[in-house]
Amino acid sequence: MRKGRSCPLSGRCGGCMYANIDYRDELMDKFHLESKLLGRYGRVYPVLPADPVTGYRCKVQAVCGTEAGKLVTGIYRRGTHKLIPVKRCMVEDERAAAILNTIRTLSGRYGISSYDEDLFTGDLRHVLIRLAAHADEAMVVLVHGSPSIPHVSDLAAALHQKHPFVRTVATVRNNGKTSMVIPDDADIRIIYGKGYITDRLCGLKFRISPGSFYQVNPYMAERLYRIAINMAQFRDDDVVIDAYSGTGTISLIAASSFKGRVIGIESSPQAVSDALINAKENGISNVSFIEGDAPKVMKEMAKRGEHCSVLFLDPPRSGASEEFLASAGRIGPERIVYISCNPETLERDLRYIKRFLPYSIDAIQPVDMFPGSEHIETVAMLTRYS
Repeated sequence: MRKGRSCPLSGRCGGCMYANIDYRDELMDKFHLESKLLGRYGRVYPVLPADPVTGYRCKVQAVCGTEAGKLVTGIYRRGTHKLIPVKRCMVEDERAAAILNTIRTLSGRYGISSYDEDLFTGDLRHVLIRLAAHADEAMVVLVHGSPSIPHVSDLAAALHQKHPFVRTVATVRNNGKTSMVIPDDADIRIIYGKGYITDRLCGLKFRISPGSFYQVNPYMAERLYRIAINMAQFRDDDVVIDAYSGTGTISLIAASSFKGRVIGIESSPQAVSDALINAKENGISNVSFIEGDAPKVMKEMAKRGEHCSVLFLDPPRSGASEEFLASAGRIGPERIVYISCNPETLERDLRYIKRFLPYSIDAIQPVDMFPGSEHIETVAMLTRYS
């Protein structure tokens, strides 16, 4: 097992609290946290360690600023709006650092400045980079506050020339007072390439577009999803609902592993579009997708008296709403597999389920998706009793 990782920026940015700590100690801390929060509901298994423990982030969101008259990129110091310039991040794919270095270098040539959120002046606000873990492909999304980016076509061409693995360059305007990098209603414009990249996960191909959800650590996502699929214990007559289905990762992996029917629910139109394409390109026909807000769709399904035998839910950090959980209870799946990126909201939701719904909590498996940081993913298996 790998030991401590050294990061000179950890004390300044605050992003990786375990950066300079032995990895075994990090895993033990995370196990104690999970046990303290969730141990009252069921057995908490030891944390599944990550591999790799560095360079695993395939989604990088860099903030742009100015230092000594030049464009710099980095992250906001934790809990502040203070930009910490970063040239190399321990947990990010090293290809992202090379791309950002080229953008910083070319910005002077093309007269591209950083956007000032207070004065509403300048150009670049963020650079979003998405990388395929199992292919040499990258997408660069230039988020600007100004109406347009000077010489953006030249910049895109130069990026591809310098880094041939950059297959798509897109722009998004965002001049609002928001912490969101790409707003939900963003007008995404493709400057170069196809508008997406393709990665492989659990033997399937997945299209990734600028605004669609895809796990930031695809290496551990494969292990996470295989744990979830194994917990589901599929039978060939099962009807499966995958709430918060994103680009269809869990839906398609599930549908490819048994003969039953899978229904994905996702609110992002772009993600649903990608999921449908992913299903077609992988030759999977026993899956369908519903575009809509998961709690509302589940409520309508419950009203119609629809049922399923397995429910996957992988909600955002805020967890599942009581409306969603109540509707899930009415739909009455035999088995629920809850994937959570926030053990605190998972604890809240398990407390609700234990109090109001007829489910036992059979297993709680933490997975270290984000080594170096305090974040952790958890998979909980629940079984309905009569």
